[in-house]
Amino acid sequence: MDTLANELAISRATLYRAVGSRDALLGEVFWAIAKILIAEAAGEACGTGPDRVIEVSRIFTELLDSAQQMRKFVAEEPQTAARVLFTAAAEVRHHAIDAQLRIFVESGIEGDPAELRRRAALYLRTLEGVLYGPLLGSGPIAFESAEPALRALLTE
Repeated sequence: MDTLANELAISRATLYRAVGSRDALLGEVFWAIAKILIAEAAGEACGTGPDRVIEVSRIFTELLDSAQQMRKFVAEEPQTAARVLFTAAAEVRHHAIDAQLRIFVESGIEGDPAELRRRAALYLRTLEGVLYGPLLGSGPIAFESAEPALRALLTE
């Protein structure tokens, strides 16, 4: 935060008033990166229904895995990364659930809106196991291993 405040030629107090906290700022940065990767994955995915949802997830997983700065941050600051990515404090999770719900709807997954949102949250939590398995204490999980569980959440 000191470096950023200096780069912006503002005081730390002004920076904290503007962003709230380091975690909130990191959450916004993570979400900005995720939005770009989600859009790219959605643009590359073909098909409809569950197959498209799975394809978007697979492409997103590959893109995020190639984001070296993100991987480095998660490796160097695992507690901060977990707090920002998995708790409500930084809003990343809420944004991600909303995005997953949009992918469901755009892919033709239908259902009661409240139920679809719950399924999107569970889908996302399962996908997080693939994306951040070591951070969650489960070790690496291959996308192919999680795909049957992800696919099960896409059917009624």
